[in-house]
Amino acid sequence: MAQKTKLCPCGRGLPYEECCEPAHHGQPPATAEALMRSRYSAFALDDDAYVLSSWHPKTRPERIEPDSKLRWTGLDIIESTGGGMFDDEGVVEFRAHYKDHGKNGDMVERSRFVRNDGQWAYWGPILTDGSLANI
Repeated sequence: MAQKTKLCPCGRGLPYEECCEPAHHGQPPATAEALMRSRYSAFALDDDAYVLSSWHPKTRPERIEPDSKLRWTGLDIIESTGGGMFDDEGVVEFRAHYKDHGKNGDMVERSRFVRNDGQWAYWGPILTDGSLANI
């Protein structure tokens, strides 16, 4: 009997092993959007180590506090600007769907990504006035 392939949580419709798993095991994503997707998948899979390692060291918190009642249920990329293979910065706007204590919700964020030692890193959210949040 063939084993059913697990789809990646990031929503691209690819098997996890072909999509975000390589990033979670050390292969740097080629674009800011790919990093965003791999971070979402890490949140969905409770991979806090990857979430922290993909955060820029200048803005990264010491730790994150997971919430056992929160489950990430879907990701929509709204817009991606820059963040390509030859860019140094990029912005990805996304909507992440979740279930928190049994109630559905979603969050929208415009995130800034920058190169750090040649690899994409999450810098932080961009506020509605265009400034960066204090992290």
